[in-house]
Amino acid sequence: MPSSISSSDPQTRWRGFARAFAVTAVVLGATLSLFVALVDPWDMLPLSPPWHRIPISSNARYSMPALAISPRFDSAMVGTSTGRLLQPAILDAPFDAHFVNLAMNSATPWEQGRILRLFLRHHPTPRVVLIDIDAEWCFADRHGLSEPNRPMPDWMYEGSPWRGYTEMLTMYAVQEAANQFMWLIGHKQQRFGSDGYTSFVPPDSRYDPRRVDELFRTWAFDTAKADGPARAPASVPFLIDLLAAIPAETTKILWFPPSSREQQGAPGSQVAATRAACRTAMAAIARATPHTMAIDFEIPGPVADSRASFWDPIHYRQAVAHMVMDDLAAAAMGRDVPATQGRVLVPPHP
Repeated sequence: MPSSISSSDPQTRWRGFARAFAVTAVVLGATLSLFVALVDPWDMLPLSPPWHRIPISSNARYSMPALAISPRFDSAMVGTSTGRLLQPAILDAPFDAHFVNLAMNSATPWEQGRILRLFLRHHPTPRVVLIDIDAEWCFADRHGLSEPNRPMPDWMYEGSPWRGYTEMLTMYAVQEAANQFMWLIGHKQQRFGSDGYTSFVPPDSRYDPRRVDELFRTWAFDTAKADGPARAPASVPFLIDLLAAIPAETTKILWFPPSSREQQGAPGSQVAATRAACRTAMAAIARATPHTMAIDFEIPGPVADSRASFWDPIHYRQAVAHMVMDDLAAAAMGRDVPATQGRVLVPPHP
């Protein structure tokens, strides 16, 4: 008898341990879920407290939806990192608008379309929409027209926001809730702008020409010769559909960001031919779409020819960003743009 009792003791103890572990796990999981739901790190849950939250995540695909639905804005910019240096605070006045910069690093046309359509669902009559036409549009393939480049929370872009209560049961949501909470209680500095603008390039005081030259030398440039006329990019039908979703009376601007001479492709190269075909196609779309203009900053000239204009072959410095903003405003008002800085492909038209 004693031996049978003692032999059951370990089993009993393990059962007790398992029950305690299960209860602890349930309590911990419920506590973390409640914490995430209350803090609502991405400001997208229907029942979270009405606290002022900030963009908190380095993956902008999580932070931008809250900005896209915010009633604080009536105009939007979409694009990739080549459009992130446009500042709403500077462009608001000349356009008489309240911009949000929804540009995201390496955003495919599909991703740009999703964030813009989300903005349009909550702002059915926007004043101005700027679309950054860079290599993601000109060299788009099937992947770029149908898939994200980085993890993307589908529930924020379509469907019911109530899905978020189950979709946010992840360690990433817990991490970002902790970051948002630390900011809410004053123990974390704001890193990303509340209008979508954040300078991701170093300050000019840290500009090092030798380091930039070294970076240019390590960059891979396609120098293949063109094997015939380049076709219009695969993104053309996608862009036409996207522009059709924007009200006709909205001012729409397609703009090609500055890039270095090396990035533009040598004369006769496949890269140069593809970019030229893209420019022609986008200009045709702008001419056929009401209240749409196109302006090209990717032109040969003092900006493209000087590495001092760039941090790398596609990311320009703040002074160039200010030039672009000034010229965008001038072109939209029908004023001349210096020929050495940009070229208006399609002027404003009804």
